[in-house]
Amino acid sequence: MVKMDRIKIFQNKLLVLSLIIITIMIMIAIFAPILAPHDPNLIDLSNKLKEPSLTFPLGTDHLGRCVLSRIIYGTQVSIGAAFLVMGISIFIGIIIGTFAGYKGGWIDQVFMRLCDVLLSFPSLVLSLALIGILGPNFKNLIIALVIVQWVPYARMIRGLMLVMKERHFIMAAKIAGTTDTIIIIRHMLPHILPQVLVFAFLDIGTVILHISGLSFLGLGIQPPTAEWGMMINDSKQFLRNYPSLMLYPGMMIMLVVMSFNLLGDSLRDLLDPTHK
Repeated sequence: MVKMDRIKIFQNKLLVLSLIIITIMIMIAIFAPILAPHDPNLIDLSNKLKEPSLTFPLGTDHLGRCVLSRIIYGTQVSIGAAFLVMGISIFIGIIIGTFAGYKGGWIDQVFMRLCDVLLSFPSLVLSLALIGILGPNFKNLIIALVIVQWVPYARMIRGLMLVMKERHFIMAAKIAGTTDTIIIIRHMLPHILPQVLVFAFLDIGTVILHISGLSFLGLGIQPPTAEWGMMINDSKQFLRNYPSLMLYPGMMIMLVVMSFNLLGDSLRDLLDPTHK
């Protein structure tokens, strides 16, 4: 079965392509200090708005900063922040969803009504409101997005737990005297986590868009930190004469979001061949 899964993975060209692109992006983020030709925050007004050259392969912005270096470091910030948000959100979603779904009763009702309240607001609007209350900086951006993102994971995991605990092998484990903790960790979560990860890959593109969008509005990553959304915001006044300043970070956002969406779709099709 494992060998067949590997064959299916390598036969899916979109899955392989998206994995290659995402791997490259992660490597760029990890080795940003080595790959970047210049300090991304170094201001040199004597070199502002330079055309691409050997010294500055993608030119410079209005403050004389190397665009390529800022793109590379922006990969580190945007993807790193997205993974951080998703990791914390999934962790919270697993704890609350597992507890609510397995225990049921009033505990389930309390957590699900809380989820209903949070889901009643559009995610981006709620994020804007939270950042407006907390203040615009990196820490508050992460907090606001986590508060929004954990809810769908908790509801999904809760639903999966309700189905799983009715399975015969789970009932047999209970009859045999197995503790709830062992049942959840050894018998239930291994069946649930693959579906959660597929949903996470589909969702991470949205998180990157939210991070970039909020930074574009000045409510996310703050200057002088290099981030794609903020780079677009900084260069919008030069759109007519220097459109490439907005084009480069915009293309990076599009490429990364598209790759994660393709990866999520491909994994879903691989795990669920009946999905249309």
